[in-house]
Amino acid sequence: MLLPKRLSAAEYAAGIRAGSRTVLGRAITLVESTLPADQRLGQEVLQALLPHTGRSLRVGITGVPGVGKSTFIEALGRYLVESRGKKLAVLAVDPSSQRGGGSILGDKTRMPWLAAQAAAFIRPSPAGRSLGGVARATREAMLLCEAAGHDVIFVETVGVGQSETAVHGMVDFFLLLLLAGAGDELQGMKRGIMEMADALCITKADQGNEQAARRAKVDYQSALHLFPAAPSGQVPPVLLTSAVSGTGLAEVWQAIEGYAAATQQSGYFEQRRQQQQLQWLHQSIVQELEARFYADAAVHARLPALQQDVAAGRITPFAAATQLLDLTGTAGATSPR
Repeated sequence: MLLPKRLSAAEYAAGIRAGSRTVLGRAITLVESTLPADQRLGQEVLQALLPHTGRSLRVGITGVPGVGKSTFIEALGRYLVESRGKKLAVLAVDPSSQRGGGSILGDKTRMPWLAAQAAAFIRPSPAGRSLGGVARATREAMLLCEAAGHDVIFVETVGVGQSETAVHGMVDFFLLLLLAGAGDELQGMKRGIMEMADALCITKADQGNEQAARRAKVDYQSALHLFPAAPSGQVPPVLLTSAVSGTGLAEVWQAIEGYAAATQQSGYFEQRRQQQQLQWLHQSIVQELEARFYADAAVHARLPALQQDVAAGRITPFAAATQLLDLTGTAGATSPR
């Protein structure tokens, strides 16, 4: 079987700018790769495309498993493509097995209409071992999709723990999907996520569940009044939607566009993007330092014995870490306790 020709950075950039879905998919695979050669080429591609990024509206979508994220995204995406003429990209982070590292990558099967549209691009990515299940290269994939001309980018989280915080740090608007009648509308564990949300959306408000959804809306609106004011200065709305009937989808998009317009006018939109870029810089520094540390030959030789000593209680983890850092000459960077 003939393998596809390896493209140069210029060929990748030209193909993506021309709207080639095949080249876009290959470029995302490139930036997801852990091979040093692929990483270098991926960075060249991103640098070439950087002037063509930043023009999309980035929307994070989260919610617990069972809330219907994929169904909601399929319905809202269809509305954007058909009724608003948008070009949409969906970056869906799939859970990875902690044992074998595999993932289901089934988002295309859960979004069959979008998957068949030329104006929509769906990319499921394995979460790997990065924070809370967010794929390491999601930010890079987002930039590639922007350079390909996608007006709107959805980033769907797996909805488990800290992934919401990570996605919140890379999008312009953060949408929290909620279920009515689950018996935990005001549950304390949701407070942190609710404080991050720019809008709350109660799904499945149909088929006899309308009354419960309306009650949940009132409960959530009351709860939001107890939270401190959002840094954006905007009050998060609570919306009702049905992916089956399409009810409320236009209102959701209106809320997203209204938020973007208001924050762009106030300057918060650009300020937040700049903060996210700096956050990305510092995260990249930490990731690169960690990669170089474990790739160091002296660390590789000494680590197994020190791990045994730590496990046996003969040395503290901090002391062992200091010894390893001494080998690389970075012990002085250890923050004082």
